[in-house]
Amino acid sequence: MIDIPRNKKVILFDGVCNLCNNSVSKVIKYDKKNTFIFAAIQSNSGQQIINYLNIDTSKTDSIILYEPGDSYDVKSTAALKVMQDFGGVWSLTTLLWIFPEGFRNFVYDYIAKNRYKWFGKKESCMIPTPELKAKFLD
Repeated sequence: MIDIPRNKKVILFDGVCNLCNNSVSKVIKYDKKNTFIFAAIQSNSGQQIINYLNIDTSKTDSIILYEPGDSYDVKSTAALKVMQDFGGVWSLTTLLWIFPEGFRNFVYDYIAKNRYKWFGKKESCMIPTPELKAKFLD
């Protein structure tokens, strides 16, 4: 298993999805506490974490939030936990917790299912700039 600092949370994302890559850029911008590090689901590190947690990617092919210690969240719960960590105006996303997880994930899955059609897809995973390289596991 990959050695991940205990004070970091790993966001696993679809590395070829334009929406997902744009979301990673937003997380980097708003992550003032430097909490998050990233790995594409398609990367070696991403696959190691997925295998370690025994996650069935046929059921979850988008965001996975992994907190070292075997705790992880997927889909809308993962996205809301990431946004909550930003503080400030992002605290308003706590209002979305009133919706049942099934409903939140229905909306999430609809967007995830159409993400390539609506936002496009890259041929390969993004390569972080030298300044951002420390934020990525691979």
